[in-house]
Amino acid sequence: MDYHIALVKGDGIGPEIVDNAVRVLEAVGRLCGHTFRFQSYLAGGCAIDQCGKPLPQETIDGCLASDSVLLGEVGGPKWDGLSGDQRPEKALLQLRSVLGLYTNLRPARIYSALKDACPLKRDTAEKGFDLMMVRELTGGIYFGQRGRREGKYGPEAYDTESYSVNEIKRIAKVAFETAKKRRKKLTSIDKANVLETSRLWRSVIHEMAVDYPDVDCSDMLVDNAAMQLIRDPAQFDVVVTTNMFGDILSDEASQITGSIGLLPSASLGETKRGMYEPIHGSAPDIAGTGKANPIATILSAAMMLRYSFDLERESHLIEEAVDAVLAAGWRTADLAGPGQNTLTGSQMTDKIIQEIENRF
Repeated sequence: MDYHIALVKGDGIGPEIVDNAVRVLEAVGRLCGHTFRFQSYLAGGCAIDQCGKPLPQETIDGCLASDSVLLGEVGGPKWDGLSGDQRPEKALLQLRSVLGLYTNLRPARIYSALKDACPLKRDTAEKGFDLMMVRELTGGIYFGQRGRREGKYGPEAYDTESYSVNEIKRIAKVAFETAKKRRKKLTSIDKANVLETSRLWRSVIHEMAVDYPDVDCSDMLVDNAAMQLIRDPAQFDVVVTTNMFGDILSDEASQITGSIGLLPSASLGETKRGMYEPIHGSAPDIAGTGKANPIATILSAAMMLRYSFDLERESHLIEEAVDAVLAAGWRTADLAGPGQNTLTGSQMTDKIIQEIENRF
């Protein structure tokens, strides 16, 4: 099979981590009889520098014509002084909207080999955890009306949170269906004691829960959820929440795994075409030093194989190889303990490819 993948490498460490993920995909394709064809496009700060805007039309067209999109990271201090509509991050919001990607899946689990790197108490880390964050991606406060005006106390700014019933229903369906395939437990996160949007969110979730009697569905306020992720993350299976709450909580969940450099994500819509990216930032301070951990991007590529191309075996092959390499004690700089030898991102990719080849 031939698959056409749009590469949006972005800024900072983006190009190097995407290049390493491409090497892994090429190895899998070679071993399993698939052809992955790659075409690179500009977005983010690099697009601003070369084209004068964060998301050129060529990139939009190329992503729409692809079978799926692999994204690095965008942004950096160089562009922090730009207005909101011209910042590199605007490219991500536009791409998600143009591609119709309203669901963001962010798995977070602790690897047995990395329990010592977990910042939680030892007995909490020993219990382990394996959860899936289902974040609504194209609604809420990030896409609501915003502006500046003269207010009661002088100049003020505002951002508007709004959700429709249909927006909530479609993300809830993804969450319930995901829970059915896992441990059949769903936790819906909101702020229904304060926000009207959360009260609507909660009522729609309750209505839909009737159609999923085999899924244990419960509600949790977002402030309590932030505490519970630290106290006992093992209690969670699938978590569904709004755009802003999901952005914050999924970053928290990633940190308790031991390194944000391990966590992939998938952004999906009604079609098989998705956008796959690590959840960490562009880290321009370490770009080009070899310190960037490519694992999150490699695992994002594995999610692409599973969700966009239905290549479950190939996806699992990559995930098993990452597990084995970590279990063997190989570490990038962000994972290494005191005095422990480290690999560059390219060397870590070499180890993962070697493990894939050994398992084939």
